Amino acid sequence: MSFPSKKPIKFGTDGWRGIIAADFTFERVQRVAIAAAHVLKKNYADQATSDTIIVGYDRRFLADEFALAAAEAIQGEGFTVLLANCFSPTPALSYAAHHLKGLGAIAMTASHNPAGYLGLKVKGAFGGSVSGDITEQIEAKLAAGITPSGSITGKLDYFDPWQDYCEGLQKLVNVELIREAIAAGKLDVFVDVMYGAASGGLMQLLNEIVQEVHCEPDPLFGGRAPEPLEKNLSQLKRTIRSAHAENPDAIQVGFIFDGDSDRIAAMDSQGEFLSSQKLIPILLSHLSQNRGYSGEVVKTVSGSDLIPLLSESYGLPLYETPIGYKYIAERMLEEKVLLGGEESGGIGYGHHIPERDALLAALYVLEAIAMADQDLGEMYQGLLDKVGFSSVYDRIDLHLKDFSIRDRLLTELKDNTPTTVAGKAVLNCDTKDGYKFRLADQSWLLIRFSGTEPVLRLYCEAPTMADVQATLAWAKSWAESFE
Repeated sequence: MSFPSKKPIKFGTDGWRGIIAADFTFERVQRVAIAAAHVLKKNYADQATSDTIIVGYDRRFLADEFALAAAEAIQGEGFTVLLANCFSPTPALSYAAHHLKGLGAIAMTASHNPAGYLGLKVKGAFGGSVSGDITEQIEAKLAAGITPSGSITGKLDYFDPWQDYCEGLQKLVNVELIREAIAAGKLDVFVDVMYGAASGGLMQLLNEIVQEVHCEPDPLFGGRAPEPLEKNLSQLKRTIRSAHAENPDAIQVGFIFDGDSDRIAAMDSQGEFLSSQKLIPILLSHLSQNRGYSGEVVKTVSGSDLIPLLSESYGLPLYETPIGYKYIAERMLEEKVLLGGEESGGIGYGHHIPERDALLAALYVLEAIAMADQDLGEMYQGLLDKVGFSSVYDRIDLHLKDFSIRDRLLTELKDNTPTTVAGKAVLNCDTKDGYKFRLADQSWLLIRFSGTEPVLRLYCEAPTMADVQATLAWAKSWAESFE
């Protein structure tokens, strides 16, 4: 009996991921961890005060064991390792790397991927995702050959990843204002942590009653991928609508965090879903108009057109990047940035570490609600009205049989780029990341492939839901014709 060979170790938009026991093995994790540690030292020693590497993990199957294996391998190379004593959000590990002035951090997480996956994210001393240049150095070191020395010349200690992180977030937000609104019965807060690492997080930050669902450990994530998409949130929606029916005078808000708590989505009092396409404009308005922050607004190519319209309205410069938070982090290290966000739920702030942070985003949203005494849905509609814009957005993911189909689709897009989409003329095509078609009716379609899975992602924003559905249906039919 023969088994397929392991896939090469390649870093995607944020880390290396693979199927547990097939591609993601203890031996491979140790080699990647060692390579990453040496590359972090080479590139960030001047920003650190010691050879310390932070290692942590989320709640995935065997994540703690893989973290220990990585920590011991790094220790064997002579580094000092601080290993988390419990699961934590990935942003907490990024914060620790920066706050403790270490070389960087390694997080065992596959973020929003299905339960069979695990992954390894590398964070720099600055407290954010490392650049493509850094991951290429790691891959090159692996290709050259590297194995654990096992000399155990370094030091390994355990630390609490939550304490400093929570204290750091609390300093950025008017937590007392939020607590008062909750205590007075004006604000009901609900959280779907999707069985992930955000469990208990908002409660620690607020010291108030926060109602969580899917907070118990479950390495299978209830049979669904821990991704903050509307299709995964039926229980949260029922819970919020029930609470609103019982207490219509209060504002209900729900938050959804992915597996390692660096991505966020929300629900308003009616149980209506707000992706980051809606949360980013709300946060942009709150931070610039209520909190007085200034700086560049950074969006990815898949971000809503409302973001540039609001940025222009507030007199804020705008910068667009490919998809992947590492590109936003790079920009934050180069320029003064107010806020950077991506369609998939990652939002970060220039006055914090250059890292997407779902719990901090939730705190800022709660602060905005408490200050305005207004429901999230009403706040978003007010922003649309302000700039005279109509926006409906959706995304679908097509799981391909294998990577060869992806290659055929890429060839077709390059050699026979569509000039019409769903009967609408293509005005231009942006190839910054994937193929983004700007259409004649002020809508757009983005066709892009996942960096970690054989998945085709189709994104669309248009004036009406009918337009969005028609455009996505066209794209889906086009892609399936090549299988």
